[in-house]
Parts: sequence; structure tokens; C-alpha cells
Amino acid sequence: MVTIKDIAKEAKVSEGTVDRVLHNRGGVSKKTELKIKKILAKHNFSVNPLASALAMKKKHKIATLIPNYNDSDLFWKSPYAGILKASEEIKGYGIRVVNFKFDQYDVLQYVDAFNELIQSKPTGVIIVPNFFKETKKMISQLEVLEIPYVFLNIDIDTFDSIAFIGQDSYTAGFVAGKLMHLSLLETSKVLTIQSRHNIIENHTVSKRIEGFVTYFKENNTPITTLTLKIDNLNNEAETAEKINSYLKQHPDIKGLFVPSSRIYLIKNSIKANYLEHLKLIGFDNTPPNVACLLNDSVSFLISQKPFDQGYESVHVMSEFLIKKKSPNKKMYLPIDILTKENVIYNDRKQFMFEAENTAFNL
Repeated sequence: MVTIKDIAKEAKVSEGTVDRVLHNRGGVSKKTELKIKKILAKHNFSVNPLASALAMKKKHKIATLIPNYNDSDLFWKSPYAGILKASEEIKGYGIRVVNFKFDQYDVLQYVDAFNELIQSKPTGVIIVPNFFKETKKMISQLEVLEIPYVFLNIDIDTFDSIAFIGQDSYTAGFVAGKLMHLSLLETSKVLTIQSRHNIIENHTVSKRIEGFVTYFKENNTPITTLTLKIDNLNNEAETAEKINSYLKQHPDIKGLFVPSSRIYLIKNSIKANYLEHLKLIGFDNTPPNVACLLNDSVSFLISQKPFDQGYESVHVMSEFLIKKKSPNKKMYLPIDILTKENVIYNDRKQFMFEAENTAFNL
């Protein structure tokens, strides 16, 4: 028996696109629609009215709780785009996705957004567990209400989420250490820069640092790792003063590691005479980070496939709600090493989504 999945595979499109054609919901190019209809006709495929009715009988609502993005911190735009794309694809299955956002540095906004989320009465939740103590209370509430939840981007092992979707942060940090070692190949010092928020709350960042430092220890390299902690990276004057002062005191620092998505802020803070002697490695292909990669001020970026994180989280939760299909507990996405030469080929799915949904960029 031919399924929608088979049709999608033959047409080289998503199952959601086939579903849109079957139910005449629009949003598909004429060329793609014609190709799908020809394949449907070839297999004499038609929608089973009874099956459709049964599928629509139980309505589901997936609620997401993710940080906001802005011009100075664009990372969370990518997972959100992935969530929106997946949301469109599952509408035909009677599943609606609602999004609740918060300032990732404001614990009160985090709590308030969760309270709004609970009031919306979701049947499944996708959450970025940004603050541990508050998350613990939230998860207790979800478990009492028997609402399944998925962790996105940040993993906390002490909770029983149905899945974590994101990067293996420890391994990503280990890879960054190896890249730094290969870039320097000499006795020197490497500086890791942390912000206050990263130090206190972000388990993803702390695991990256752990992996980074472990690489040098396990491989007996002649490289010494140092750490500089900065309260607020958004305070440009303070950030510049602290970094340049530290580099002046430690002239043998040859590498700089930023375990967050804001390496461009660090690069912009460093004086040119220091910058020209440093190898910089950071995370995530946000536009300002990519600009640094292209002008050779950053040597490598490590991508954690943020668009795919958002996209996969919605599909994993929808499959769990509809089919009771339990996913792997740890769904790690590829660790992509981005260079000046290959960065334009990364995350093509997000570029295509944004090109087709111009309102998303307004």
C-alpha cells in the first residue's frame, strides 16, 4: 500500500507538502503541485475519508517556550524558523503550534511566559530550559498534568523529557579544542571568554568549555588554557577594556575561544594589534559571526544546526502525540565545522524557508 511518505520520497518533497496538495491548502508552487499530482495519479492514491476523520478527531496543541532574538543576538531566530516550518507541515494532522518567548537573561520573563503557556492548555511542550531552579518547578507542573515535554538546545539529564534535541555540547567543545591545537601547533596560551550568564545558567556552554579543556589535558599538549569572565558582553566599553587589558598582561595568548554565539562581540572589542596575532574559534553561523569568518578575523565557527533543532523538535513531539512513537532520548545533530570557504553552503533549508516566507524577516 502506497503511503504519503512514499509519495513524498518519490517527489523529493516533505510529507507536509504532499498533505497540502491532497487537501488543497495552498502554499506549494504550481510546478511542485503538478509533479505531486502526477505521482498521486500514477499510484491511484486518494485520501481515506475515515482515516482523515479519525486523525482530526483528537486535536493537539504543541506549545514552545524559547528565547527571543534581536539584532544583537540573532541565534534564536534559526530555531524559531525551524519551528514555523514544521508547524505548517503538521497542520493537516490536527496539530497547532503556539509559541511563547522570553528574554533569555530575565528569569521573571521565563516564569511569566511559562505560566501563559500552561494557561493555553497544551498537550505537548517544547522547552529551552534556560534557568535550572525555575525549570525544575515547571517540569514538576508538567509531570503532574501528564504533559510530555522535549528539551531543545539545552540538555538537563536530571529530568525525564521524552527527548533532547540539539548538539552534543561536550564533543563540540572537544572538537573546538582540536581545531585550536591544529591552528597553533606551538607552545602558547589559549583564552576562553565567558559571560556571567554563561557561567551561572547555561549548561550547553559549560559542557563546551569542559570538552575544550579536556582535549588539551588528554592530549598532553604544550598549550595552557586560561579563562576570563565578563559580567555583561553588551557593555561594549567594559568588555573592550577587560579583554585588551588581559591580552596586554598575557602577550603569549595565541588563541581565543568563545563558547557562545557572540564571538563577533568579542572580535569587535579587541584592538587590531592584538587581533592580528590571534586565532578565534566560536559557535553558530549568525550573520555577524559569518561576517567575521568571511573577513578572516575568525578562523572557525562550529554550527549546532539551530534551524534543524526547531524543525525536528516539532516533528518529534507530533509523532509522539499522534502515533505514541517514542524517540531516542538523545537526538544529537551534526557538529559542522564552518570555514570561510564552506559557510555559504550551510543551513540551506533555513535560507529557502526565509526566501519563501518574506514576512518572517520583517
